[in-house]
Parts: sequence; structure tokens; C-alpha cells
Amino acid sequence: MIEWFSTLAAGSELPIDAASELQERGFVVLPGPVPPDRMERLVNAYTTVMASVTGDDIRIGSTSTKVSDLVNRDAEFDGLYVFPPLLEACCRVIGQPFKLSSLLARTLRPRSPAQELHVDVRRDSADWPLLGFILMVDEFRPDNGATRFVPGSHRGSGTPADTISDLRAEYDGQVLACGKAGSLIVFNGSTWHGHTANPSSGPRRSLQGAFIPRTGHAGTDFAARMQPETRVRLGPLARYVLAL
Repeated sequence: MIEWFSTLAAGSELPIDAASELQERGFVVLPGPVPPDRMERLVNAYTTVMASVTGDDIRIGSTSTKVSDLVNRDAEFDGLYVFPPLLEACCRVIGQPFKLSSLLARTLRPRSPAQELHVDVRRDSADWPLLGFILMVDEFRPDNGATRFVPGSHRGSGTPADTISDLRAEYDGQVLACGKAGSLIVFNGSTWHGHTANPSSGPRRSLQGAFIPRTGHAGTDFAARMQPETRVRLGPLARYVLAL
């Protein structure tokens, strides 16, 4: 476990300027792990998952529909949670052995309002520090609900709810994380963020998840849910990341 962390921390896949941006601003947009010629396959896998999952693994919220545990859904999603720049970012933000806490598909529905500004985990939680990521299945634009961040907010100890009366309103200094399909947002979970309104007539789709300290409580118990066919295809790095 310690050996894997040391190896990943010593990597050089995360560009220096991206590491600096993550440290200073609390988020960065990177080229993702899916080559352009494989995006269609990823989109097809996403569409199949969203159409086929039932029961507790699908949640329909006020603005979006989510499907959990993509680790067991399709091999097309395997490369995301072992993407070297993402794992190096985990080493920098979490600073200790870590594990994947969640991996889900999320469709922001058309004509949805903005999400409240929030942090993903409080500092007094066993799951802090948290490193979040969002893969853009569709292009993220100002008019379809791109995620907004408040740069540098991860450096403070408070949360948006501590100081803001209207958490859905635009916040002075907020920045939209826009990018083409296949781009990857990597962010410190203490950075204030939330999706903006999607006034468009189309959905805005993404894959998202989070890493937490090895000792934290994962949102998904991957060991308990692991399917035999999934376990067969996992390499040593994936097994480390999933805490198997």
C-alpha cells in the first residue's frame, strides 16, 4: 500500500503548471484519458448504463439523474480511475495512501436550475482531504450547466453555507470550468463548487467520482460489490485504487 503511494507520488505525468493550478486555485481542467477515437464507445457505454440500471443504483434528483458503481458496469470506464495524472493529483491533495470512494454517471437535465455552492466534505471528516474529478462526456459550456468554482476557496476553513444566504446565486469571482468532450476536471473537494443552470434544451452528461484517504469511509464498498468478471480484468494498480 505504502509502496504504491510512493510510486505514484514520484510520477511525472501531471504537468507542473497543472499541479500549480490545482494547488493555487483548487481545480484544473486537463486532457482526459479517453482518446478522441474512443469517445463514441464511451458515450455508447454511458447511454447503455443510464438506460438499463434500476433499483437503488439509480437516483433521480431535482436537477440530475445519477447511476452509481460504474466500476462494475463496463470496461470502457476502467481507464478513468487509474489515469496517471489523476492519481498524481491524489498524492498531492490527499498526501497519504488513498482509495476510490465513488464513480458514477450523472446527467444534468435540460432546463435545470443552478446547484447550490458547496464543498464535498468537511475538514473534520475522516474522508478529508478529498480529490474530486469530472470527465466531460459532453462539452461543458456556459449555457449547459458547466461546473463553477471559486478559486482559492479551498484554503479557507469555512463552507459556502457558513457565509452565503443564496447558495444558487452567482458568486463574485466564480470561474466556469468549460471544455470539450473528453476533458477532465480535477479539483480539491474543499473548493467551493456546483453546476450552473442548464437552460438549454439538451442534457449535459459527465462521469464523476472522488478519492479519499485509505482510512476513510468510501461511498461505494467496491470489495463487497465486486463482480467476478470485473475482478478478472483488474490489474494491480486498479486493485490498489479500489482497496481490494
